[in-house]
Amino acid sequence: MLDIGDIALGRNARQLRLDTLVKLRWLAVIGQSAAVALVQFGLGFPLPFGACFAVISVSALLNVGLRVVYPVSHRLSDRAAASLLAYDILQLAVLLYLTGGLQNPFAILFLAPVLISATALPPQKTLILGAFAIACASGLAIWHLPLPWMPGEEFRLPFAYVAGIWISVLLGIAFIAAYAWRVADEARMLAEALAATELVLAREQHLSQLDGLAAAAAHELGTPLATIALVAKELDGLVHDDGQVREDIALLREQVARCRDILGKLASLASGDAGPLDVLTLRHLIEEVAGPQRPFGVPIRIALAGDGEPPSCRRNPGVLYGLANLVDNAVDFAREAVTIEAGWDAETVRLAIRDDGPGFQPLVLLRLGDPYVTTRGRDRRPEQAGGLGLGLFIAKTLLERSGASVTFANAAAPGTGAVVTVRWSREAFARPPALAADAPDTTNSRAGDESRLLAT
Repeated sequence: MLDIGDIALGRNARQLRLDTLVKLRWLAVIGQSAAVALVQFGLGFPLPFGACFAVISVSALLNVGLRVVYPVSHRLSDRAAASLLAYDILQLAVLLYLTGGLQNPFAILFLAPVLISATALPPQKTLILGAFAIACASGLAIWHLPLPWMPGEEFRLPFAYVAGIWISVLLGIAFIAAYAWRVADEARMLAEALAATELVLAREQHLSQLDGLAAAAAHELGTPLATIALVAKELDGLVHDDGQVREDIALLREQVARCRDILGKLASLASGDAGPLDVLTLRHLIEEVAGPQRPFGVPIRIALAGDGEPPSCRRNPGVLYGLANLVDNAVDFAREAVTIEAGWDAETVRLAIRDDGPGFQPLVLLRLGDPYVTTRGRDRRPEQAGGLGLGLFIAKTLLERSGASVTFANAAAPGTGAVVTVRWSREAFARPPALAADAPDTTNSRAGDESRLLAT
């Protein structure tokens, strides 16, 4: 079974694109310029207009320089991105110093760089930027130029009110940063887990695609083999004695016929009627996923009961991998035995995988099926410890793609252990993967259909 720990899941995906920060800074430059111009010329409030526009111009020149030096697709390291966001905090602090400090309602914009950091940078960098923003806000609460106001009048808020603004900025930075980091981190974990699922399914597909490759090889070898058979027949007609040559020609014709039989079997793998290599009864399906786990010394008991004829299904790598993962998990935690119960009726097919181990922890049970949630790590045997918590997520995802529903529970008292139940409708269980039954019946149609399974 695939070791998820060896899969590269794109750890650099969190790096910020330079183009993103440049565009956001241009938006800030436009907004700051419009606000300063509106206060100076629209409202007629005097302010250090030249100094404000000098500060804004530095940001514009920085953007132009970054565009010239780096390509649009350049991704920043965590340190470089944090440095640029720290500059944005400092530039905003200087503007606020010139226009009233925390009395300026635009002081709330201190949240923006910290929010960006929380969604894209490691927590340590976000913590540093948050502390820097709080330090700037603390300084502005005491040191700043007067708030622009009507000529001849001075507007000054009580210090208690300014202190309240400072507290609101501090709490806003802390809460928004923590909330944004949590949401972004969950989204990243889900994306990485789905990437691992796709990779697992792609690797499992290679085994099933061998039938398509074998059929293609049979098709290509058919013509030269027919030529060899024809030449052998003509040589047999030219030789009239009963010597060694005739015996060799007879052996050649016999082996050619055998090769044609073998190629015929290979070609049948890609047809809709591939026999036991492609169609599995419910018992064969269970035996295929349970067989690799039997050598580990934990007995696996199989119980089948249902109404009518047992159902059959087409070989589906996703179903095989998903069920094998569930059985593997049950064997890891079982004390004495694992039981696989199968049932069916006219409408549904059901599999229940039970073990007699400690069962799922109550808190974990609420989140089973989410990525990076380990099932019963503290009770796992030492040689099985250290997983990333992707096994059940991948199994659940692959099985749900086949039309199944997966539920997790603990055995009812006085029993112990975990119970994982997988249910299909009878139609979904029998349906071939990737709608292979609807594809044209060509030599390599099965390989093409299976290669599209990841897109469904």
